[in-house]
Amino acid sequence: MIRVFITDDHEMYLEGISLLLQKQEKVEVTGSSLSAKDLLNRLPELSPDDVLLLDVNLPDMEEEELIRRIRAIRPMQRVIYLTLMRGTRYVHKLMKYRIQGYILKNATVEELVTAIETVGAGKNYFSREIDILHEGDFRNTLTIEDRKVDEILSKREIEVLKLVCREFSNAEIAQKLFLSVSTIETHRKNLIAKLGVQNTVGLVKFALRNNLID
Repeated sequence: MIRVFITDDHEMYLEGISLLLQKQEKVEVTGSSLSAKDLLNRLPELSPDDVLLLDVNLPDMEEEELIRRIRAIRPMQRVIYLTLMRGTRYVHKLMKYRIQGYILKNATVEELVTAIETVGAGKNYFSREIDILHEGDFRNTLTIEDRKVDEILSKREIEVLKLVCREFSNAEIAQKLFLSVSTIETHRKNLIAKLGVQNTVGLVKFALRNNLID
């Protein structure tokens, strides 16, 4: 059984999703909270293996502050975020805290259960419906720290990353690698999306942290 604790400030949604999950053979709903503060108070009671289902927008605490506090108490707690928005604003901010899942609230019960089972098994699940994933499927590549770089990035992406870090323009990189400028632009976008960073500075920091550049 995979144990799940749900936090959402909308009581009707919270009750509805709890009832749906309680009907699943492999899922046990261990409890729920209507606020971030209540979740934090109850977190020490939960098992590190429990999966937290969290609403991105809780009125009593910013999403980054909440996940930061969760990680301070339980660095390895498994977390799936639920959202109504398809954009990338929140997922980009939350990736650096090693969240394990991010799906839309209008996902099917089947997809939600799949996400819970995937995260419960120690893997990551990110909905294909989130705009950030249109650049490619990297649902299981977001926990950068415990994975080898070459399991996350292709050889070509690593080549492009190194050249970006050396401050070559897209046109210069295209010329060096005998590719089109548009292809390099796509590689750059994919790198930013896969690594969960905001810009070139973030790419450089990742490359330094993983000894890809001096």
